[in-house]
This record gives sequence, structure tokens and C-alpha cells, in this order.
Amino acid sequence: MADLTTNFAGIKSPNPYWLASAPPTDKEYNVVRAFKAGWGGVVWKTLGLDPHIVNVNGPRYGVVYGADRRVLGLNNIELITDRPLEVNLREIKQVKRDWPDRAMVVSLMVPCDEASWKSILPMVEDTGADGIELNFGCPHGMSERGMGSAVGQVPEYIEMVTRWCKQNTRMPVLVKLTPNITDIRYPARAAHAGGADAVSLINTISSITSVNLDTMSPEPSIDGKGSHGGYCGPAVKPIALNMVAEIARDAETAGLPISGIGGITTWRDAAEFLSLGSGTVQVCTAAMTYGFKIIDELTAGLSDWMDEKGYSTIDEVVGRAVPNVTDWQYLNLNYVTKARIDQDACIKCGRCYAACEDTSHQAISMSPDRVFEVIDAECVACNLCVDVCPVEDCITMERLAPGTVDPRTGKVVEEDYANWTTHPNNPAAQAAE
Repeated sequence: MADLTTNFAGIKSPNPYWLASAPPTDKEYNVVRAFKAGWGGVVWKTLGLDPHIVNVNGPRYGVVYGADRRVLGLNNIELITDRPLEVNLREIKQVKRDWPDRAMVVSLMVPCDEASWKSILPMVEDTGADGIELNFGCPHGMSERGMGSAVGQVPEYIEMVTRWCKQNTRMPVLVKLTPNITDIRYPARAAHAGGADAVSLINTISSITSVNLDTMSPEPSIDGKGSHGGYCGPAVKPIALNMVAEIARDAETAGLPISGIGGITTWRDAAEFLSLGSGTVQVCTAAMTYGFKIIDELTAGLSDWMDEKGYSTIDEVVGRAVPNVTDWQYLNLNYVTKARIDQDACIKCGRCYAACEDTSHQAISMSPDRVFEVIDAECVACNLCVDVCPVEDCITMERLAPGTVDPRTGKVVEEDYANWTTHPNNPAAQAAE
């Protein structure tokens, strides 16, 4: 069987699945339940020095549902822990003592001055924790106080605080990055320059998920008022994957370990994050939706897939897809495909026809008895028909054989697909000349 153990920035865990810093990791009771269920590690809910943190007593979460009421995204307005610092530290120490083989990382957020960081670091170190995660991502509540994403949006601050922490603790330092920024590479580079042992991303996206049209208040509503919060869950996964990949393939952060976060719900999601460079993955919304036992599906699915593909260790998966992430200008324009409809599988719903006729390239015909066929001379291989078809694999994209004529352009499909990077039609190759 595949070996799921990980050694991430010197932090060992029996599998790559960690619970992210969030409500599920706010106290000993929850974390012990998670470890008993089989989670490889946790990032303890963010600690701070302010003894007056007060969370709202009304609704803390807003939700975006799919058509079947499946949770696609959660918006939360919860602050960092409102439990006493000494209680959290005592519980962290006890849990780490009882579960020495599990990863115990502690999330921290304090004011942006060296004295505050120097004050809290030895307290955490005394617990025996495996590492710290600097919360530079929270987009609500704390950011208005000059912390969280208010720091994470300023690379100079990230580098400065990271360096303070590296100078004042033996523990590995993870820097949690905010997605509420134009280019994720800059904060990652700053963390790297400050000596960070790893980065974790993405934190939540600043959002308002809905408005109550009776009270005219954003949800979740507190006494008729609402606030922007942090958005997470399956809906943010594509954003997270892109940002993870951007860091993984950036020459200036090459080799920097990444803990991937953002909508991980299935083993396949985890495998995708790993393939794009994540050494571990952090989960929150899926655990809050389905409970801690979801770890059974996550570990079994990943292990079975690794066995099937011949991967023995997690390290063999990490980064495998990164070389195939490229800039648009390097995509092979000699590669030509056309849509193909399996008439035996077609249920004659007409979605492909409607989508293509109304919003795309009028490349699908419909006969009087509702037989749908692709018009090769019009098909640009946009894939929209595949995406909207409710029957899996009913419509596929088939590559035209080299030497054949593309009915749409009248050009012969070139034999050589491999050398697009040096092809004279490639703008990048032209620029190089």
C-alpha cells in the first residue's frame, strides 16, 4: 500500500491531511476527536494576545448552496479564538503530549510589532508544538485592527514579521497567505525572503454571500446589519489551485514547501493540490459539513489512487503537474480537436445545441427528430458542449490526425505537435528571435 506519511518543513504526520485553523481546531475536545478519527495534523485556531476578543452571538456563517442544497461555499465572520490564551496553551501542550505522532501547528496573530511576537513565541514553544503558522490572511474583523490580511497585503510587512519570528523561535515558521491580492507571488517571495520554512494558502476570500431581501441586510445578519466575511469551501478551489501553482512554478520561490488550502472535499481534490506542489493539504469546510469521519474516504481514496498509479510515497506525487502549467503563449496552436457526440449515449436533451447555437459557434445541428451532430467546419473545440452535457462522456473531444485538413480553417494539421515552443507561428519563439 502507498505510504501516506509526510515530512513537511520538518513536521512529520501520518498522512498529509491537516485540519485548517478554524472552529474545528478551537479546543482540545475537537482536536482529540479529529486525531481519534485519523487526521494527520491540525493547525490550532488562531491565538492572540488581546484578552478582549469577543465573537458575535448571532449567526456566524453564510452559505452558498448548489441546486441539491449541497454546500458550495461558506462565509464566516468569526474572529480568532475568544478563549483565554493560557487555556489554549495548556490544551495544546496536553494534546501534543498525548498524540506525539500528529502534526501540531499553532496559528498566531498579534499586532505588527516585534515585541508582541517575541512575547507570544516562547509561550507556544513551551507547549511542544511542531510549528507556527502566521495568520496573514484573515480578511474580516482582525484586518480592520491592522492584522490578518492587512499585513498579508503588504509584502514588506510579511518579510519583516517572518524574520522576527525566525530570529526568535526554533519552531518551523509557516506563513499563511491571503488571496485578497493581485499577484500571490509577491507575498510568497516576501515570506521566502524573510526565511519562512513554508507557506500555506489560500486563506478565505473577502465576500458577501447573499442579501436578505426582506430585511435588506447581508447574511449572516446580526440585528439587521451584516459585514463582509471570509469565503471558503468547494467554490474557492479553482482560485486556490491557481495560486498554489503560481508559487510552485515561480523561480524565486522554487523549493518553498506549500500547504494547500481551499475547498478540499475529496481525495481527488487533495491529489490535485499535491500534484501542483502542495506537501500537505488543510481541510475545514468539508469537516464542518460532513464531520471528522470524512478522513476515512480521504485517506482510502488517496491511497487507492496512488497504488493504481504506482506512486509509493506522497513525495512522488508532489509537484508532478507543475511542469505542465505554462503561460498561454506556450500552448500548442498546432493541436486541433473536434467535438464528437456518442449517439447511443445521447438523451436528446438539446443542451449542447442550445448552448452552441445561442452562445458559441453554431457548430451543432439538430434534425427534426432531434439528432444532434457536430459541424466540423464551424467547431472551434471550445468544449462548451462537453461542459453542459448532463451525460458523462456522451460528448468528447477528438484530436484530428496529423496530415488531415481542418474543415474550419482549410489548413493541414501539422505532423509535429512536440516542437511548438520553437515553431515560427509561436509568438514566444518570434520574440526570442
